Amino acid sequence: MGNVIAALADRAVSERHEAATTEVRSLLDAALHVMQRDDTLDPPVAQIVKVSGLSNQAFYRHFAGKDALLVALLADGRERLAHTIERRMARAENRDDAIRAWVLAVLDQARDPKAAAATRPFVANSERLAVGYPDAVAASRAELTRLLVKVIDAADALAVFHLAMGSMHEAIGARRTITRRDADAICDFAVRGCSPRVAKL
Repeated sequence: MGNVIAALADRAVSERHEAATTEVRSLLDAALHVMQRDDTLDPPVAQIVKVSGLSNQAFYRHFAGKDALLVALLADGRERLAHTIERRMARAENRDDAIRAWVLAVLDQARDPKAAAATRPFVANSERLAVGYPDAVAASRAELTRLLVKVIDAADALAVFHLAMGSMHEAIGARRTITRRDADAICDFAVRGCSPRVAKL
């Protein structure tokens, strides 16, 4: 009987966890949709729950407020970008290709219209985010530069981070698409600016 009870309890916990994960994903997606639609970093909770098809109770079950939601969105975006970067860098045969893979993955946020639309509210409010959510912004920077530090020095990684992020933010803010030629030039500049280290990953 003990094994049966434990199995039923485990299943109940698993089902609740799956339901909670689905709700959180729906709320994050809905918030991003409203932010893109209204070009704002302050999506009303009423609009978020309306788009998600959930309730205010569901929203506050997972988030203390909009600030907590924004921090979660920042973390979610960072994780997605980090996974993309890791996949691309894994295919690189040497240090220079790894740097280019990292830079191009960041610049693609301004090269792809859907990605640019999703990123624009954060770009437009980057200074506010840096002041209001310094820990979340620092965590994002640390996670992304961590991938670069695998192939270049920390100081170079930070410089490449600011080069790529600054170029991407400028393009998205101006609603300008970064051409492949421009992207290649930025990659070449990043590679030339890094101190020699190891040739192979």
